[in-house]
Amino acid sequence: MPTPLLTALATAVLRVPDRPERILAIECGEGESVLFLAREFPSARVRGVDRSAEAIRRASARVGLDPEGRVAFKHAPGRALPYPEDFFDLVVHCGGPLRAAEAARVLAPGGTLLLLGEWRLLDWRLRTRGFEALQADEAAGTPFHFARFCV
Repeated sequence: MPTPLLTALATAVLRVPDRPERILAIECGEGESVLFLAREFPSARVRGVDRSAEAIRRASARVGLDPEGRVAFKHAPGRALPYPEDFFDLVVHCGGPLRAAEAARVLAPGGTLLLLGEWRLLDWRLRTRGFEALQADEAAGTPFHFARFCV
């Protein structure tokens, strides 16, 4: 049975405004969200990061043979993502501490940020980092929020 987070993600991706080519899932855990995104966007390269080395080890084991290198995982804290600036078209934040500045750093201008869960002072935190709130909704009791990076 899917988790509430995965149900919210499945509902939210139906509303992603563009077909992303490069996707990052922050706090991806054991990779369920990353594998879902890879199936949903078959031409995209999907990366997952998590602060738990054990979760990343388990996520990497789930990938199996991936000769095209479409899916990969890295152990990294959300405050120091191991990717270059302006690299991703879609960043999905799957919970944990929100690092809006770091998400903005790796997200290309015009890219989309999808937040799953609840955060305090969300609109203010996003505005101060160059994001424009687009829409918010809820699925399976889990809120999700879309924002576009405008800087």
